[in-house]
Amino acid sequence: EIPILDRCEVLVVGAGPAGLSAALGARRAGGDVIIAERYGCFGGTITTVGMETLGWYRYEGTRDCEGIGREMERIAHRMGGTTKWPYNDSDCLDGEQFKLVADKLIQDSGVRPYLHIWIVDALVGDDGKIIGVVTESKSGRQAILADRVVDCTGDADVAHLAGCAYSTLDVDQSLGVSTVFSAANVDTKRFLEYTKQNPATYKDWSRTWTQETTGKEEDLKSPYLDREFEAAVNAGVIPADKLGSIGGSWSALTQAGEATNLNLVHMTGVDVTDVKSLTRAEMDGRANVQHALNGLRHAVPGFEQAKLRNFAMTVGARDSRKIIGKYNMTGEDVCCQGRFPDSIGIFPEFVDGYNILILPTTGRFFQVPFGCMVPASGADNLLVA
Repeated sequence: EIPILDRCEVLVVGAGPAGLSAALGARRAGGDVIIAERYGCFGGTITTVGMETLGWYRYEGTRDCEGIGREMERIAHRMGGTTKWPYNDSDCLDGEQFKLVADKLIQDSGVRPYLHIWIVDALVGDDGKIIGVVTESKSGRQAILADRVVDCTGDADVAHLAGCAYSTLDVDQSLGVSTVFSAANVDTKRFLEYTKQNPATYKDWSRTWTQETTGKEEDLKSPYLDREFEAAVNAGVIPADKLGSIGGSWSALTQAGEATNLNLVHMTGVDVTDVKSLTRAEMDGRANVQHALNGLRHAVPGFEQAKLRNFAMTVGARDSRKIIGKYNMTGEDVCCQGRFPDSIGIFPEFVDGYNILILPTTGRFFQVPFGCMVPASGADNLLVA
């Protein structure tokens, strides 16, 4: 027998931006809501991966969605936890401050939180409806019962455990993972002057990744570094075999001389649902950060005396399980302004993955159908967001 830890009307598993939005939305609709998170903080990729933005794509002309995500940004701004992204109207969120933003939202809403808790099994009744989950924590193995479960793990963990159908790509075809890090002791004024004199655009991305664009993206300014690491390799500062893993974007700069959300270390061939693969990626990523820092110190003005401030708590994953929903969105839906009778919101025409980059500078957008969050098979009473 498994002891019951708690009961609720709506259980949200995973407390990143999707999970926070689901939990707050359900609570504001009057539900008794529990949110369960495996780490010791809320915020997902913002606070654990170090990707300190909800949307970096807001160049002029973007028609974006509203909702709880934008509310989070406004609260973070009021609490002094945002800076402007380098070349457009997007906000960079201070990951540490965002932990406090998320805490406040949860506490003020009346959502009941559980941190440091893992979901290890789904409880599915004889009628095919999910009725809760089995958890593991420092308190042992316990169950949380719920009338409805929302899987916001990012990996469709609950859907997987409940027997829902999903698809995955072979690791040699899937998107890579990143080890994001932050640096201290940066001369930010000197660095910004360097980037002003040596501007990068999205066309420059094609030197590292083969990419398809619509053409309008090519000349937009981008906070991008890669030639600098080539110079470091030529000088013998970075091993030549590491060059393919190092290069990418910088983001927020602070008055304290910090460069955060340095998304410069990438690894392919990683299965983010395999513990051995993830372990190897975490260790390789940290080793490669040392090479990236050496390259920055050697070749990037302003970083000569830079030191490691912190690694992200975990590698950032881009590709994992994708549920087979009652409706499965297509490229045509995204790029041709898809419209749906069961729409629950909109999203700008933005694609960044699988060697395609489309930035939403035209004002075009697509609707998101409810059906894409409902598993086509497996357990009832389960949503995946």
